Amino acid sequence: MASYLSYLRLPAMASSGIAFLASGLLYYKQNELIYPRYLPSGANTDEGVPRPTQFGISEYEDLRLSTPDGETLGAFFIRPSNKGLAQNVTILMFHGNAGNIGHRVPIAKILEENVGCNVLMLEYRGYGMSTGTPNEEGLMIDAQTALDYIRNRKDIKGTKIVVYGQSLGGAVAIQLVAKNQEAHDVIGLILENTFTSIRKLIPSAFPPAKYIAWLCHQYWPSEDILPQITEVPILFISGLKDEIIPPSHMKKLLSVCRAKSITWRTIPNGSHNNTVAEPDYFQFIFDFIKEKALGNTDLF
Repeated sequence: MASYLSYLRLPAMASSGIAFLASGLLYYKQNELIYPRYLPSGANTDEGVPRPTQFGISEYEDLRLSTPDGETLGAFFIRPSNKGLAQNVTILMFHGNAGNIGHRVPIAKILEENVGCNVLMLEYRGYGMSTGTPNEEGLMIDAQTALDYIRNRKDIKGTKIVVYGQSLGGAVAIQLVAKNQEAHDVIGLILENTFTSIRKLIPSAFPPAKYIAWLCHQYWPSEDILPQITEVPILFISGLKDEIIPPSHMKKLLSVCRAKSITWRTIPNGSHNNTVAEPDYFQFIFDFIKEKALGNTDLF
């Protein structure tokens, strides 16, 4: 596992773009700043997406999913190499606001090896292998497209679904689960270092822009939507040294949460980009899926 974690520390790619917002840029260029899919250089090209084979994964499919509004999304579907564990579970992964799914393959590798689950890694529109231009409405169409794909794919139809979001991906995950919890196939939600809303993030990320935060039209109002989730267990993982999204955002989300099962975990030395590489991170996820999502303490 250590070799995978060393790779996870390399890309410094999460939400630092928000720190450059200023009045004109905030209104006219905010999509470029909030969704910096071109970072690191070349990340929004097919050639810039690392493939699972580069990390020793052979049991995967390189997918193209069609959205209802005409975009084509790249995705990796990774099968478990350890099929004796939780192979009836599929984790749907939503990544942060920069880079692409290829940069997060080491995370999926640890999950499929240790949980024994399927992993579907979705690429938002405009990112990596996907067509289109990202925005809040579009990313939610993308998220629903991925969930519907899992629900309709013959070999995994009826699988138990855990939705997992990091940073911006947490905001995507919150909205998706809130809209789909009544179907009862989503059995868990994992949130790492996400924010209450983009507007509320601006004052702490870039104080000079705090008086013009109202110009931001990409809302991502997680604080308002999260309380709607009542039936799905939620795991919060907060890096206490997050320099991009203050840990107070995660604490606020915890305070408004109304889920029937809530698990709060902290990573003392976790910054925005390396929380995933810190000790206990994956153990928190394994325990949550086993005990809270599946309700089986004998699993694993």
